Amino acid sequence: MSDRIIAACDGAAKGNPGPAAWAWVIADVHGHPERWEAGPLGRATNNVGELTALQRLLEAVSPGTAVQVRMDSQYAMKAVTQWLPAWKRNGWKTAAGKPVANRELVESIDVLLTERDVEFRYVPAHREDGDHLNAIADQAASDAAVSQEPAGTALGHASMPIPAPARSTPARSTPARSTPARRASAGASTATGTGAAPARKAGSARGSATIKAKFSGTCPCGKPYPAGEKITKLGSRWGHPGCGGADAE
Repeated sequence: MSDRIIAACDGAAKGNPGPAAWAWVIADVHGHPERWEAGPLGRATNNVGELTALQRLLEAVSPGTAVQVRMDSQYAMKAVTQWLPAWKRNGWKTAAGKPVANRELVESIDVLLTERDVEFRYVPAHREDGDHLNAIADQAASDAAVSQEPAGTALGHASMPIPAPARSTPARSTPARSTPARRASAGASTATGTGAAPARKAGSARGSATIKAKFSGTCPCGKPYPAGEKITKLGSRWGHPGCGGADAE
């Protein structure tokens, strides 16, 4: 059995830019979510949220740790595995000669990566057959973007329920892809790094349909619900079908 830690991270912005946040989740040896954290960013872009999520996740694991990072942001992944070497050679300028966006975050992540054995794995977002850790990180980031409040077991709240992820997009045939090493081919000569990935956050699923919760969580009314119980979308969160529009955005 591999001793590589499995983790996921995600960022969210309600608008681009707009109220934003980041989140990460780390699994136990059986792949079940064990600890997580989410935090607000005020007004920021999706890309800032994604990079901050990666930065905070790497800070949460000790130097020397072997970790697989699952994420749905191709921008953040390519920024630190493909485009970064060329940006350094070009004096932190893109191929178009423009300053690299979010340079401080990229530089911080670069340092953190040199001290950890990181394998990146791209996973599509908002999919019924998607990665469950990424779905949890996505929901945690979305909730924090709305509330602008920190949350998670990493804050010392060991009993804080793990956010129930929402997957509303039907399954497609596109497989997940891995980047075995953190430094993929430089290949940055054609990258601009100023928005290589389009805004991916299309907003939370809405409607009165109910689903069975894949994980336990807490309804906006304050009462918890267990995995397997029927829940429905209530504004920015999931909860009991009879609780109306509590916490609506």
